[in-house]
Amino acid sequence: MAIPPHRSLRLFGASAAALAVLVAGCSSSSGSPGDGGTVRIGVGGQPLLVYLPTTLAERLGYYRDEGVSVKLEDLQSGSKALQAFQGGSVDVVSGYYDHTIQMQAKKKDDVAFVNMLRYPSLVLAVSPKASRKIDSVADLKGAKVGVTAPGSSTDFFLKHLLTGAGLKDDAASAVTIGGGASAVAAMERGQVDAAVMVDPSVSQLQKRAGADKVKLLTDTRTEQGVQEDYGVSTYPAAVLYSSRDWIEGHEKQTRALAAAIVKALKFIDGHSAQEIAAKMPAQYAGDDPAVYIASIQNAKAAYAKDGAIQPDGADAVYKVLARFVPGVSDAKIDLSRTYTNTYLP
Repeated sequence: MAIPPHRSLRLFGASAAALAVLVAGCSSSSGSPGDGGTVRIGVGGQPLLVYLPTTLAERLGYYRDEGVSVKLEDLQSGSKALQAFQGGSVDVVSGYYDHTIQMQAKKKDDVAFVNMLRYPSLVLAVSPKASRKIDSVADLKGAKVGVTAPGSSTDFFLKHLLTGAGLKDDAASAVTIGGGASAVAAMERGQVDAAVMVDPSVSQLQKRAGADKVKLLTDTRTEQGVQEDYGVSTYPAAVLYSSRDWIEGHEKQTRALAAAIVKALKFIDGHSAQEIAAKMPAQYAGDDPAVYIASIQNAKAAYAKDGAIQPDGADAVYKVLARFVPGVSDAKIDLSRTYTNTYLP
């Protein structure tokens, strides 16, 4: 799929606490909600707005209200969260749906059970100090492009754009820059020529460097951007996922987690960006709360409404991965096993 040269920015009780800390150190969760079992959730970059519902549900007490104890662990990128999950240090991942397809290709039965984003909200931006003139994705050949981490969804997105522009998926050098302040710094200093970014980092960079100096080559924070890049109206992105064995062994907890996330999505839909920002950890706003609020406003349209994953969206994700991930393109994958809407309220 050819990518247009550029697009402009779019609008986008103390005893209980002690018990939670104690059980969080256990090697695995057990039991059902209310019996003291704590679910460890690895988040692929907790300050990033794509994972905001995971944190917001905790801040609003929705997990507790649903009867499940949760420990959130910030693991900085989706690929690192997946690694922690594979290593057994977390029970559930707040990451991108891409990974359940990847794992199915490796005969790992991992399943997404609630969707938080209907638009992936990834933005390909050009550094204001790029070493070369970059007006299109095709101009990235030989350039250094920042991603949160190798194997992350930002990395997948870069490969998708490169192949869509008629290049090899490794035509640009992917450089790990993280997704938060480190990504902003790398772009400001010209350590990379471009980067796949998410908010609030995109908005922070535009504020610091000047919006007119940060060229956006593609933007999937809106339905129009998703249509242009993927050919569908919805593209499942940030989800909660776990192994089928864990889900089936912890059905009450799974339902509780899904219900808490859906409550958070409804809160997002029914409240202003300022009200949402006020519920989040103050440090996420950095030194410019106004930019953080503006970032949430830009992101609001991208959040899912009901937590469901649509079949055509799942198919679109599969087709993207199959183009450049050999293990996916060569495998026989039953997409219906990569996600479920069964546990939604």
